[in-house]
Amino acid sequence: MFLHYLCIMHQQITTIDWHTIAYHEAWELQKRYFQTLLHEKQTQQNTSKNYLFLCEHFPVFTLGKSAKIENLLASAAQLAYENINIYHTERGGDITFHGIGQCVGYPILDLDNFGVGLRQYIYQLEEVVIRLLALYGIEADRVAGASGVWVAGKRKICALGVKISRMITMHGFALNVNTDLHYFNYVYPCGIRDKEVTSIAQEVGKEIPMLEVKENLIAIFKQVFVPLSI
Repeated sequence: MFLHYLCIMHQQITTIDWHTIAYHEAWELQKRYFQTLLHEKQTQQNTSKNYLFLCEHFPVFTLGKSAKIENLLASAAQLAYENINIYHTERGGDITFHGIGQCVGYPILDLDNFGVGLRQYIYQLEEVVIRLLALYGIEADRVAGASGVWVAGKRKICALGVKISRMITMHGFALNVNTDLHYFNYVYPCGIRDKEVTSIAQEVGKEIPMLEVKENLIAIFKQVFVPLSI
């Protein structure tokens, strides 16, 4: 596989844009980087490397470790018609959708480099998205008992699901930018049945250039996640 990507080195975080990539290809790449950092840490090698991968996926539903199949509403015929694949993953959480127009972020970090634990890590991921949305005039926040980022406490705009081993992270967040929201009719996203799903485009009434969103997100991510050595 040959990837065209933008690679940015800054503050000990390497950011790579995979652009549009099949979910299973991105998953394999994630696992490769994750296992490399995990091996380096287990063998007491240098683990100062940290990565943030950004991408869009072709339509897919992914199920986390606590996913319930009844939260998938689409029939096999509907999934085939829409050309949607399903993957069972090792991340936390229930079921979610990835598709074109969605900014998906996969941080592969050693949290020891940042002095944070799991709860603070999730909080900071949410904080990155909240600050990003504020740039577009969208007031968003957290909802008690539910991960991710929400608009007005009832419209989910960003889903989170991570895996952490020995403080090395993988998987991450999925922010609806210009996402076709009809796909969410086929699922109870994250197992939640009484709330809606939204996107930046829906909230502001126009599409937003994905490259602009990614550039803003990268800048904010590196404000929120500052390695201890900096």
